[in-house]
Amino acid sequence: MNIFRLTGDLSHLAAIVILLLKIWKTRSCAGISGKSQLLFALVFTTRYLDLFTSFISLYNTSMKATYDGNHDTFRVEFLVVPVGGLSFLVNHDFSPLEILWTFSIYLESVAILPQLFMISKTGEAETITTHYLFFLGLYRALYLVNWIWRFYFEGFFDLIAVVAGVVQTILYCDFFYLYITKVLKGKKLSLPA
Repeated sequence: MNIFRLTGDLSHLAAIVILLLKIWKTRSCAGISGKSQLLFALVFTTRYLDLFTSFISLYNTSMKATYDGNHDTFRVEFLVVPVGGLSFLVNHDFSPLEILWTFSIYLESVAILPQLFMISKTGEAETITTHYLFFLGLYRALYLVNWIWRFYFEGFFDLIAVVAGVVQTILYCDFFYLYITKVLKGKKLSLPA
């Protein structure tokens, strides 16, 4: 049993639960990048299209009025277009489902950028939003350990997934530092003006 994959999946689930609790508790989406959420929806839509053609499981298939668009101004086309081009150029098999799966892997590695850009622009984030982001980042960081585990114990290595995961974890590094030095010490995450 690969504990790192399981822990990563649980971290991802925790991130989703925290996000839903934040929205339910505050009755607001303030501080959450709608653009990052749309990118994540696109990630998982393109990643799991094969569920309808070759692999169907219960696990895989089960799984705005307060929105402030003034701060969520990241231009997502600067992510989607290059990622789309890269998925056509660098993939495992030049087939539609494989290209879409590769697109989802590449897009997931950068989908958090609108959220991080939003925090940078506003200069702060609610504590519950930072917990959501921490668990989302932890999910990806634990997948790096999962890939090391799988390489040594299963002989499995997927360069596309590993490189994308490393890129995504690097994008979280500044956030992790702020989370550890501020949020875990009971302070609100705020950036210097």
